[in-house]
Amino acid sequence: MPSNGQKPSARAIPQLERLPRPLYARAESLGAGSWTPRHRHDWVQFSYAISGVLGVYTADGSYFAPPQWGVWIPAGVEHEVLTSMQAEMRSLYVRREEASWAPEQCRVLEVTPLARELIKQFCLLPVDYSEGDSAEARLVAVLLDQLRALPEVGFSLPLPQHPRLLELCNELLEQPEQGQTLAQWAQHLNTSEKTLTRLFQRETGLSFRGWRQRMRLLSSLTALEAGQSVTEAALGCGYDSTSAYIAAFKGLFGFTPGELRL
Repeated sequence: MPSNGQKPSARAIPQLERLPRPLYARAESLGAGSWTPRHRHDWVQFSYAISGVLGVYTADGSYFAPPQWGVWIPAGVEHEVLTSMQAEMRSLYVRREEASWAPEQCRVLEVTPLARELIKQFCLLPVDYSEGDSAEARLVAVLLDQLRALPEVGFSLPLPQHPRLLELCNELLEQPEQGQTLAQWAQHLNTSEKTLTRLFQRETGLSFRGWRQRMRLLSSLTALEAGQSVTEAALGCGYDSTSAYIAAFKGLFGFTPGELRL
């Protein structure tokens, strides 16, 4: 969730009219607060966090990649990338024609051990690696196959298009700790709880409770990265019980808040 304050460290966007090869790599060590302005390009992007947490923001929602996960960004989708703390990032750019199978929306994907090693090896190749029947081209082909098979995980936060519902979601994003009930929000929006429930499900694919829980857990990543204790992160994102926060965190991410910093 991008900060409304000043962003201290802008990242340069590669000035490429066309990728020099079917697959192009970019390795970066990012300082705290690194960001890119909103932009789009004519190729697919897969940004993978070796360490730190990446946040990718689009008009349709927010996508977060803790360490060992990555965000798939389709060609032509306007996006902004932000890291609140230091991060090691590897980005792969793929020509459209090499990823015709790619989904049309952003996805958060788990980077398998095999894909991780292939990415590491590919990043060592020169930009103008050999094509045709070469070991380098075969490595690229295997890596593309592995990217296609990466499993999706639920680290995205879809945003509604409905103006009043988007207003509600933005208020929750600004203050994740607030505890108004669905009934209270319905009254605030001058509608019924039943109507708001249906609207939330239709617009986001999640229940109000499910969306708010995911939003709170994702918002706590920044606090954990900044060195806050698990209890501080839990309270800051709206949990009254640290144990409940830890259980919910592990349910979403597959690891505990303490393990994020190991």
